Amino acid sequence: MKKLLFVTLILSVWLHAMPQTIVEYIRQSGIAKKDISIYIKEAGRGGKVVASLNAEKTRIPASVIKIMTTYAAVLKLGFDYRWPTKFYTRGTLKNAVLHGDLLIKGFGDPTLNDRDLVEIVSHIRAKGIKRITGDIVIDRTYFKVGNKDNSGFDKHTYSAYNAMPDAMMFNERISTVCVTPNKKSVYKKNSDESYKVVNQLQYVNKPCKGRYSWPGVRIEKNEVMPKVILKGKISKRCGKRNICKVITKPYKSFYYALKAKLKSEGVKVGGTLKLERISQNARDLFTYYSSSLEKIVSKTAKKSNNLYARQLLLLLGAKVYGAPATMGKGRSAIEKILSSKGALGKGVLRVDNGSGLSRVAKLNAKLLSYMLDNAYDRYGSRWMQTLSIAGVDGTIKRRFRHTVVKNRAWMKTGTVNRVKNISGYVKNKKGKLYTVVILVNSPKSRYRGAKLQNQIMAWLVKTSAKPSRKSPAKIMQTKKTVSLKPVTKQTPVQKTRVQNIFSDVETTTAPRSSSLAQKYYVQVGSFSSAPNKKYLTDIKNYGLDYKVLRDKSYKVLVGPYENEKNARRVLAKVQKNLNKKAFISTF
Repeated sequence: MKKLLFVTLILSVWLHAMPQTIVEYIRQSGIAKKDISIYIKEAGRGGKVVASLNAEKTRIPASVIKIMTTYAAVLKLGFDYRWPTKFYTRGTLKNAVLHGDLLIKGFGDPTLNDRDLVEIVSHIRAKGIKRITGDIVIDRTYFKVGNKDNSGFDKHTYSAYNAMPDAMMFNERISTVCVTPNKKSVYKKNSDESYKVVNQLQYVNKPCKGRYSWPGVRIEKNEVMPKVILKGKISKRCGKRNICKVITKPYKSFYYALKAKLKSEGVKVGGTLKLERISQNARDLFTYYSSSLEKIVSKTAKKSNNLYARQLLLLLGAKVYGAPATMGKGRSAIEKILSSKGALGKGVLRVDNGSGLSRVAKLNAKLLSYMLDNAYDRYGSRWMQTLSIAGVDGTIKRRFRHTVVKNRAWMKTGTVNRVKNISGYVKNKKGKLYTVVILVNSPKSRYRGAKLQNQIMAWLVKTSAKPSRKSPAKIMQTKKTVSLKPVTKQTPVQKTRVQNIFSDVETTTAPRSSSLAQKYYVQVGSFSSAPNKKYLTDIKNYGLDYKVLRDKSYKVLVGPYENEKNARRVLAKVQKNLNKKAFISTF
C-alpha cells in the first residue's frame, strides 16, 4: 500500500510539472523518459516554469555547450572585442629595404584567412617596405596546445570539424583542393607549399552521378610533407568539386600565402619561415584586427563551428590566468566568468574543450536554462540574434523552414552519436517568450529526438499566453560609462528626426535614468585618444546625434534608439557612409 502511494505521489508530481500535450508527445516518441531532460519556463529571471522533466540530471551536451563558451566570452570581453594579430620588425629599414626580419605574433584569431592578406600586405607596403632580406618569423606561443592537427574524436580524421586550435590560425586550418573535371583541372585554392597534390584521376564520359560524381581522396602524412592523392574515375561532365581537409599546419599555410601575396605586390622576401618567441626589443609595425566578437560568437553558435569554440576557450584562459593559454586554464576561466557574473546555476558543469565535440563534457537542463535566462536579462535580443534563427539561418535553417516555428525560435543545437539536444528561446504567436532546453541522450535520439523537440517547440508557438505587462528586467551593466549624465525626471523627452540619409529613422534623446528599457546605440568608432573635430563634424553633418564616452578608450556612439530595428537601419547606413566596421551597442 505504501509503495502504491509513493508511486502515485511521484506520478502526480511529474504530471503536474509536465503539460499533458508534452506527456503525449513523449509517449509517442518511444524514447524512455529517463533519457529525456526538459526544462521550459517563461524567459528571464523568475519566470514561471512551464515544463520540467529530469531537469537536474547530468547529460552529455554536445554542441549546446558552445553557448556557455560564447556567453563567457561576451561577458569577459564584450561584443565589440576584436582579436589582434601583431606585426613587428627586427633590423633596420633603409631605402625601402628591411635589413632584418618581419615578425608576426598570433593571438588565436580564428577568422584570419586568405582574404585578409590584401589589407595586411597593404599595411606592410604603406610602411615603405619593398624588400625583406631576413625571415618571416611567427610566434605561436600565446597558446600552449602542442602540434596535433585533428582531435581524433571519430574516424573522420581530416574533416574540418576535427581541426585543432593554434595561436597562428589561418583559413580555419583547412586546405582546399579544387577539382574541375569538365576542364580536367586540379589546383590548390591558396598558395601553400606545405603539402603536395598528386593527381591520379581518370576522366570518363559517364553521367555525373554515383561513383563517378566525386574524386577518391587519400591523404598520406607519413612523410615530412603531407600528400593529397586524388584517384579513381570521375565524369568529365561534372562541375567544380572542392576538397576541404585538415592536412597541414596553419602557421605554414599562413607563411606561404603571405609570402606569395607579398611577391605579387612587389615585396620580395629573402629568408624562410622561422618559429620563435618574439623578444621585447622588436619594433611595432602595426596590429591587424579581426571582425567583432559579436560576429565571431554568432558564427560559432549558428554554424556550430568547433574550431571557433576551441579558440575562444583558450583566449579566455589567457585573459583570466595569463599566457600561455592551456585547455585547463580555458575550462577554469569559463566557469569562473560565469560564476562571477551570476550566470552559473547548480549542478555539474564540465566544459572540456568548449566545443561539445566530447563525451566528457557534462551539464544539466536547469543549469543551461539558468545561463540562458541570465543572457536574456543582460543582453536581450542582441544575445538571441547570435543563435540560429529557426527557418532562417544556421543549423536550424532547413529544419524549421516550412513550419510554424520559423522566425519564432533562437536556438543552439547539439548532436553526436546517441545525443540530440536543443536549447534557446521560443516565442509564441502572442509574443510570449520562453527559455527552452530539451536534451535527449538515447540510442533513439537521432530522428525521434529531433521529432519530439520539433513537436514541443511547435506546441509552444501555438500557445495563447500573452506577454507579461510588467516592466522588463533591468539590463545588467557590464561596462562603466561616465559620459551619460543622469537628468532629472522633469526633463522632457525630446524627439528629433534624423536628416539627410537617415531621415527615415526617429531618435529619442530621453535621459537613460528615466526608464529601465534598454537603449540601442550605433558605435561608430573607438579611439585611444580623443577623436578630432573633423571626424565628429562629419557625423554631425549627416544629422546624427552622438555621444563620446570615455572608459579605457574613447567611444563615439550615435543614438540612442528605442528599438533595435531603428538602430539596425541606421547601422546599415553608417557602415556604408562612415565606417564599415560600426556595430550596435546597448546600454
